[in-house]
Amino acid sequence: MAEHIVRRGSASVTELAESFGVSVMTVHRDLDELERQGMVRKVRGGATAQPSNVWESSIAYRLNAHTAEKDAIARVVAGMIEPGSSIMLDDSTTALAVARHLGELAPLTVVTNFLEAIRLLAGNRDIRLIVLGGEYHATHDSFLGVGCVDAVEAVSTDVVVVSTSAISDQYAFHQEQEIVLVKRAMLRSGTRRILAVDGSKLARVALHRVAPLDDFDVIVVDSNAPADRLQRLRDRHGHVEVAQM
Repeated sequence: MAEHIVRRGSASVTELAESFGVSVMTVHRDLDELERQGMVRKVRGGATAQPSNVWESSIAYRLNAHTAEKDAIARVVAGMIEPGSSIMLDDSTTALAVARHLGELAPLTVVTNFLEAIRLLAGNRDIRLIVLGGEYHATHDSFLGVGCVDAVEAVSTDVVVVSTSAISDQYAFHQEQEIVLVKRAMLRSGTRRILAVDGSKLARVALHRVAPLDDFDVIVVDSNAPADRLQRLRDRHGHVEVAQM
């Protein structure tokens, strides 16, 4: 049921009952459990895996959303990284796309709290991998909390790459305060700060401010972003790079 909702983005209770041959009551019980696990969010008449301004989508949904845009962004970001340097990656799937290109730039030192990125990079002998610990959160497949913030503050890297759920004309936003605290710590620990966001995040807001856009040395967004929003961003910030699709 979770895979069905994640694949479609959302589904009604009636649709789920018919698809799986179970009662509406059973669907509601299953959705309650999936919501408890952070996989989906119950809404009136059904459930959704899509984010809102107060709720971040699960890692299962984000891994399959806007993949072409994230890869285009990742190629541009990878071009900004020098072999031999150190890079910190947050637990975003856009940063994971960047991680997939890092083998071409080795030797590197990579610091991250994202378990999916750790799995990806652990087998590369030319990458020195530093894992940021903390409390594991299955919804994000990453380590967060005080332990993670302390670990971030103990290091300093040449580059830090973060993504956020939404950006307005002035700020980057995220829905969850624990993730915001880690991202802020990461930004303080990086010499060069890169914000990598796909076009679906433009001209949106979420519950918590992460940082002013002026705090980033460069903002990388894909060319599929709505033209008016992209132009508005470029007009306000001279440090925008557009990844061509």
